[in-house]
Amino acid sequence: MKIIISGGGTGGHIFPAIAIANTLKERISDIEILFVGAEGRMEMEKVPQSGYSILGLPIAGIQRSFSFDAIKKNLVFPFKLWASLSKAKQIIKDFQPNIVVGVGGYASGPVLLAAQKVNIPTLIQEQNGFAGLTNKILGRNASTICVAYSNMEKYFPKNKIILTGNPVRKDILDVSLVKLAGCVHFKLNPDKKTILVIGGSLGAKTINNAIEKEFEKIKNFGFQLIWQTGKNFNWQNKSEIKQGLCVLPFIKEICLCGYCNFKSWCFEYQRIKYCQ
Repeated sequence: MKIIISGGGTGGHIFPAIAIANTLKERISDIEILFVGAEGRMEMEKVPQSGYSILGLPIAGIQRSFSFDAIKKNLVFPFKLWASLSKAKQIIKDFQPNIVVGVGGYASGPVLLAAQKVNIPTLIQEQNGFAGLTNKILGRNASTICVAYSNMEKYFPKNKIILTGNPVRKDILDVSLVKLAGCVHFKLNPDKKTILVIGGSLGAKTINNAIEKEFEKIKNFGFQLIWQTGKNFNWQNKSEIKQGLCVLPFIKEICLCGYCNFKSWCFEYQRIKYCQ
């Protein structure tokens, strides 16, 4: 069995994709999985860290602002799209997948289109209650569309929809082993209330601005804070961990197992059995 999983751009696309790959490996002994992402996006780092091969396409999204930089990027978009479609077609031809899975994001478009043109079955996994543009276009010719929420018929053909929920990583199902380890790593008090702020893997400007404005008030109420700002938010030095406060651009240790001196992460290196 050979499967391509394509998409990415944000953690909301990447981590469900890796969860799908991990489950497929558990259930199918003889399987080969290839990821296809967008060059320069975070999947090109996170997927190899999880033990999978990935190829990159030169695809980029359409810019929806009217700034000079956005207009310049939109002018080269057709050329990047053409190059990505050509490369995706070659990847399909070389790898010969039995099925192609799209999880949303720039890269899933060219790959699923290339697969659909040669009648390879395609599956879309839509994580959100509001379907993205790429998935809505691809859904017309997809074999199956797995959704996390009901009433998605307004975006996709009803007869293709299966309500599956979102893929969940095994290591987040049992938190009893990781709580104390997490508190040690992030210098938190296990007896105090902790607020976790995550505006997506790339951050969220509105959430970040609100937390920055009310930060002192949160501290004065006695709460601890773990705050993932995203790489583009300028919070002091962008990286700060001290007693009762953890502010980081991205928290890769979110699935820390605690049994390997805080150097190995269960999810990223598939240490599902807590490194025993």
